[in-house]
Amino acid sequence: MKKFFRNIHLYLSLAAGLVILTCCFTGAVLVFEKELQEAFNHDRYYVTQQEKQLPIEQMIANVKQQYPKAKVSSVKLYPDPARSVEIGVTIPSKEDKEGKKGEGKKAETSKDNNAATPPVAGGKGKQAGPPAGGGRPTHTAFVNPYTGQVIELYSYRETFFYTMFALHRWLLGSDSSIGKTITGVSTLIFLVILITGIILWWPKNKAILLQRLKLKTSGSFKRINHDMHVVLGFYSSIFLFIFAFTALAWSFKWFNKGIYTVTNSSMEAPKPPQSAFVADQSKITYDAAFSTISKVAPGAVYYTLRAPSDSTGIFTATVLPAGVMETASDSYYIDQYSGQVIGTLAFNDKNLGQRVRSAFKPVHTGSIYGLPSKVIAFIVCLLGASFPITGVIMWINRLKKKKRKAAEKKLQKVPELSMEQV
Repeated sequence: MKKFFRNIHLYLSLAAGLVILTCCFTGAVLVFEKELQEAFNHDRYYVTQQEKQLPIEQMIANVKQQYPKAKVSSVKLYPDPARSVEIGVTIPSKEDKEGKKGEGKKAETSKDNNAATPPVAGGKGKQAGPPAGGGRPTHTAFVNPYTGQVIELYSYRETFFYTMFALHRWLLGSDSSIGKTITGVSTLIFLVILITGIILWWPKNKAILLQRLKLKTSGSFKRINHDMHVVLGFYSSIFLFIFAFTALAWSFKWFNKGIYTVTNSSMEAPKPPQSAFVADQSKITYDAAFSTISKVAPGAVYYTLRAPSDSTGIFTATVLPAGVMETASDSYYIDQYSGQVIGTLAFNDKNLGQRVRSAFKPVHTGSIYGLPSKVIAFIVCLLGASFPITGVIMWINRLKKKKRKAAEKKLQKVPELSMEQV
């Protein structure tokens, strides 16, 4: 029976090993993306604290003055006085001017962001994405809140980490490319490889169990390679299974929908409330909206504000409370005329399916428990990238051993010549 599982383990690994190696290695690179970005681009994210910050509207005006074609999509503010302000802007590209080519590129970005954004609370309406108030930003303008200086106009698509992300998700393709299908199928295969690996690892007795739980570093290269694959494979298998399992939510629509089916939940979001249109009343500013939300939800990690898109739209404030996972944000809806909060959607008010789906990203990226879980994810991903290599070496060694045994057996079959024959 083990020979059957060994063949499944071997041939599936040979078929998907290169993709698995790529996804695990790029996954390890992306685990500490946020920390590395801030470390290597410190001046982009942090400024020298001064006495008083400028109004948000003044910062927006500075961005528009420097980039006249920019359309503001969102404003992200941190309570930390040393952090820069992030203004999300949409800037038409050359392809956008030409027509469909640019629309396709924008749609690709939107699809990807929506795929990573869990739906909000149940009810009728469209699947959750960004609330009313402009499209997805294509660039982020980092602004010094004390001087109003635009520190940098940043595009994630032009970074090393986006290349790693695209390689990890789509093999450098797009959300609608064959690369997404290949990584999705390879992830399914990886789950089978992990299961068959545990079956092959399972020891017959206590002596073998102790041997398969300990990495022998003093042996030959062949023995060390074997233990790195078998012993470390066992210890990392449960984590790799979790990472691969959660990855399926981005690879297959049927899996994503299955989360809501299993939890008997709706994946559709309710329509946000609307502002009561007042013809002669002026609309509130970003500063007024921020003043309101900072009083209603103090002590947050960050606040993201999106302005209304029309005369009955609302200011939407996305708030990440302190001490929760990165996707457990709350939404507040502010009337654009009165400046009052007219609706809320707390994370805990979402249905079970939406809360479970929200947990997939921090679990998959290893950020669910902060630095400790990130360290585990980094190590496990590096090990995952090594297993196709150590497995191939084991397979080659096994082939050499078979050839050697076959040659010895052939020699044994050669009859000895008698003295008379000589």
